[in-house]
Amino acid sequence: MMTTTTSRREPLSPALNVRGARDSYLAENGFTVEGYDAKWTQASFFGVPFRVPNTKRHSDAIKLHDLHHVATGYGTDLVGEGEISAWEFQRGVRALGLYVGSIVTAGLAAGLILAPRRTLAAWRAARGDASLFHSKTSYESLLAMSVGELRDALGVPRHGVATAPRALHAFAPGAARAQANG
Repeated sequence: MMTTTTSRREPLSPALNVRGARDSYLAENGFTVEGYDAKWTQASFFGVPFRVPNTKRHSDAIKLHDLHHVATGYGTDLVGEGEISAWEFQRGVRALGLYVGSIVTAGLAAGLILAPRRTLAAWRAARGDASLFHSKTSYESLLAMSVGELRDALGVPRHGVATAPRALHAFAPGAARAQANG
């Protein structure tokens, strides 16, 4: 299995503005803010790329999911998505509905297969019920916070909860470069 890591191994600084941290997260993964409003979004499962319908609920969930990545420090490779899915599932995905909830469940299942210890550690790290999926705070207000304030609101330690360096999904623009330098 090919594992790809970025050169930025540390969690995002708690002093960063969430909007800037989100933009940095999007850039390092080859995602864009415009993608949130696209009719279809790119996804992959075990390295196989495909497109999924980007319903309103899915679009809203992806925005918040990306902020969960910013807060926790989990990567976007298969293991990182398993970790973030475990963290989100433990915090509660009922508000997401069947379609988006099933995506989180599939990520959790993949994480349990690929990296059971890290996925279970993410599950344990998620004890609590604070989640952006059922937050009353507006998205724009979340973007105006610092990463530290976002982590505080979610009950996440100031340095995040990821126990391994942030890794990129295989199709991220910097993934091949990082693999070659790794």
